[in-house]
Amino acid sequence: MSGKVRPTLSLPKIQREVNPRRKSIRTYRVDRHHKSSSLESSGFSPEFRPELQTDTRNFFDKRRRLSVSEMACLDKLPQNKTQAGVRISKLMAERGLCSRREADVYIERGWVYVDGQQVTQLGSRAQPSAKISLDKTAQTVQRRQVTILLNKPLGYVSGQPEPGCIPAVTLIRPENQYSPSFGGALFSLAHLKGLAPAGRLDVNSTGLLVLTQDGRVARQLVGETSDIEKEYLVRIEGTLDDMKLALLKHGLSLDGKPLKPAKVEPINADQLRFILNEGRKRQIRRMCELVGLRVVGLKRVRIGSVRLGRLPLGKWRYLSKDESF
Repeated sequence: MSGKVRPTLSLPKIQREVNPRRKSIRTYRVDRHHKSSSLESSGFSPEFRPELQTDTRNFFDKRRRLSVSEMACLDKLPQNKTQAGVRISKLMAERGLCSRREADVYIERGWVYVDGQQVTQLGSRAQPSAKISLDKTAQTVQRRQVTILLNKPLGYVSGQPEPGCIPAVTLIRPENQYSPSFGGALFSLAHLKGLAPAGRLDVNSTGLLVLTQDGRVARQLVGETSDIEKEYLVRIEGTLDDMKLALLKHGLSLDGKPLKPAKVEPINADQLRFILNEGRKRQIRRMCELVGLRVVGLKRVRIGSVRLGRLPLGKWRYLSKDESF
């Protein structure tokens, strides 16, 4: 068989060496007879390839030297691979300083200080009680980040494009801005960079959709610990009775996981108001299907304390400085 000869590792003696680049300990079995036996048995003869013989010898000699020289350092290495503390990027996200992705960028740029010390190494850790602060440059960047409120029409998807559908972010154009003076900002192409939806609103639904450059806003709305209320007006087909209404409020499960209690109240014979504290995929439609109802219209009108208000369909505006979710 042609090609490179794979070393035969048969010697029971184990040598351990430290790979300084990966910071880990590797274990090797070194075959002292490999240079002659394995090459000759495969049809290669080292005497016809002096450079091969030299390279092979140097390879094993170097490995032996490394293992012997580094053995004295093994006792000084930590016995486990887990570093003390928590990743700084995770701590920053948990404290609402920024998102984890933004934290990595800030750390790389030297904009993060832990207990007064600058941190520039990704993956660095700190104690949960450590004081973390941002450089003034990072604070300036955050102040320039924008959050946009869009009244999403039918046929647009909130996130990644789907076949036959258009991303809702394509509606963020100067001609679609509602009352430019409202929110105190004028449209800029820089506001499209990194703009992403904070939450989903499916293609067959309309209403309030939040798009933001600010990781703090995104985490507040869709983070694991988020409990921001989201209000919907839902038009249904089918008969609603007290038992079905009770199940919609509490008692249903999706994908094997129970749903959090919801506020559900009838507005009229064919319309309900839903107030949820979570956002499962197509949650309201699937909840209604479980009790024999069919959703024929769904509109989100509020997220936290921010309401859709009079924002026209297909129009958008900036979140003003005196608004918060």
